[in-house]
Amino acid sequence: MITNYEKRKHKLHSAQQEDILGSFWGGSDRLVIVHGKTMKICMASDFFYPNMGGVEEHIFNLSQCLLARGHKVIVITHSYDDRKGIRHMTNGLKVYYVPIKVFYNQVVLPTMICNIPLLRHILLREQIDIVHGHSAFSTLAHETMNVAQLLGLRCVFTDHSLFGFADLSAVVTNKFLEISLANCNHCICVSHTGKENTVLRAKVHQDKVSVIPNAVDTAYFTPNPCRRPNDDETINVVVVSRLVYRKGVDLLAGILPKLKHLPNVHFIIGGDGPKRALLEEVRERNNMQDRVVMLGALEHAKVRDVLVQGHIFLNTSLTEAYCMAIVEAAACGLQVVSTKVGGIPEVLPSSLIILTEPTVESVYRGLREAIRREMEKKQITSSRYQNGSIDGLIPTPSKTTYAGLCAFERNQIVTNLYNWNNVTERTEKVYRTVLRDSPATLESMMRNCLRSGVWPFVLVISLCHLILRFLDWLVPRMYIDTCCSENPFLRTSDYEQERRSTENHILSATVRRKREKFS
Repeated sequence: MITNYEKRKHKLHSAQQEDILGSFWGGSDRLVIVHGKTMKICMASDFFYPNMGGVEEHIFNLSQCLLARGHKVIVITHSYDDRKGIRHMTNGLKVYYVPIKVFYNQVVLPTMICNIPLLRHILLREQIDIVHGHSAFSTLAHETMNVAQLLGLRCVFTDHSLFGFADLSAVVTNKFLEISLANCNHCICVSHTGKENTVLRAKVHQDKVSVIPNAVDTAYFTPNPCRRPNDDETINVVVVSRLVYRKGVDLLAGILPKLKHLPNVHFIIGGDGPKRALLEEVRERNNMQDRVVMLGALEHAKVRDVLVQGHIFLNTSLTEAYCMAIVEAAACGLQVVSTKVGGIPEVLPSSLIILTEPTVESVYRGLREAIRREMEKKQITSSRYQNGSIDGLIPTPSKTTYAGLCAFERNQIVTNLYNWNNVTERTEKVYRTVLRDSPATLESMMRNCLRSGVWPFVLVISLCHLILRFLDWLVPRMYIDTCCSENPFLRTSDYEQERRSTENHILSATVRRKREKFS
């Protein structure tokens, strides 16, 4: 039987250890980071697997890295066809496919109150500390953050897109975003341009917005020059994008006829959307069926197999906060040609990308420059085999000097610029910062909503609060079964082992110094 003296002794010993670690790392705030306190995080968005896109990939990769660092992560999204209920993905990532009908464009109907019982039950069952919403288009993300704030949880929001200010749809969307982010603890944007856009349209204070870019798995997106054409003339231009207006498909349709006189230039177009019919019409009108290949919708696992077949990657987007496609293409060793819009100029250095204006003529000139560079590279590699010589002793002609980068050099540059470990560490810092904030009260939430100028929304907040109080009486929290905090699918990571060995080394060294001092 453990006596009170032994309990006090154990408590005192633990406090001494915390004091030692806290003094070593510079304070009690750093102590939380050293001990690696496990956080329980909920990712909420309408956009997740099996739907594929930049937001979906960001949520999945960030969740996997957080799981590897010892945190508990769940995902809340709406059901997809027969995919309902709870599913477990790689490394035990738990996904709640809640049975909510889709209203429009993979987004649920914004009711604000109908989903409160289900969201409350999930958040309390999983003992969530932080709710992280993704995408301004996602209704489910905003509703989950609203319920979390009323439950006293902290909220973080990541904005992945840019919006205008002129058209009616943008005005309405911006006002709803302002209301939703009025009580959000912190916002994350993927580029500095996106941060300026979010601060202006959602009226969020700039100190509450951080810039954390996306990343790419460069160990998977690697070059494979053997998949390119073997001849010395063919140039493959790859386009992987949703075929919609804002992706600049009309610009691509205007460029194809201009390259009709270059028989060595071929296009590989991956993606689907309402603008696909336009590209097929242009292809048939200019008799380019043998040079323009339409692959249709692609799974993300097959994107790399398409990218490595090309020499040039073309992006014609009209608006982008951060374009993941050009980073993946650069990691695969392609020369990138892209429109200079949104946050794209911040993404890649000038040695990896050719920036153009969002016009047909400008994109055409940029594409011709990229074709010229690739032809120079082909002349260098093929000059050694001229006149039947294959021993490589013939010097390269001076007129074919090429100062560009090879595919593997491009991959290394992207590896140094973007990796998920760095993104995860920076996101962790945001999480720990918001955990220090005091929980929001009903009064403060209503006051923040009044500042947005939409007074009727205060009634919505009040109604949500009353529903939650009623649910506390109808289904008390003590009757909700809580889930296990540990992840049985994931073994102790190298990161945790290294952290623990560092702590043990610090403790032993400090204790040894204290013994020497008093001996």
